[in-house]
Amino acid sequence: MNKCLLLLMMVISTIAVQAQTIRGGDYSTRYSVESDGTIRASGSTVGRITSSGTVQDAHYNTIGYVKDGRIQDAGYSTIGYVKEDGTVQNSSYSTIGYIKKDGKVQNSGYSTIGYASGVKKEWTALIFFFFKF
Repeated sequence: MNKCLLLLMMVISTIAVQAQTIRGGDYSTRYSVESDGTIRASGSTVGRITSSGTVQDAHYNTIGYVKDGRIQDAGYSTIGYVKEDGTVQNSSYSTIGYIKKDGKVQNSGYSTIGYASGVKKEWTALIFFFFKF
């Protein structure tokens, strides 16, 4: 019985550390996002989102902030919002996109521009609409 428990714990820990994949509209892999907020492209770190919501580039330079649905640039100016329903708005409250519950990402014209199943809505909005990693 102990062997079964150990095997189950190993499987669960393996699943827990797997990165989520950000895909383009053509379903090609663009980025992977790890549970600690590290963003990778082709295996290289291109950015990160810290547990406090600081957004950094690959060289640890702060490029923005995200917290409670508000997205800010490095100077703390609000550049966008992510509503509870997944609607993404710019600083003027104009809708620029949508993040659906199934992870589908759409532009304001409802064209699918990507997929981000299992990735936090705020993080998805950062990657698709606000910061280019």
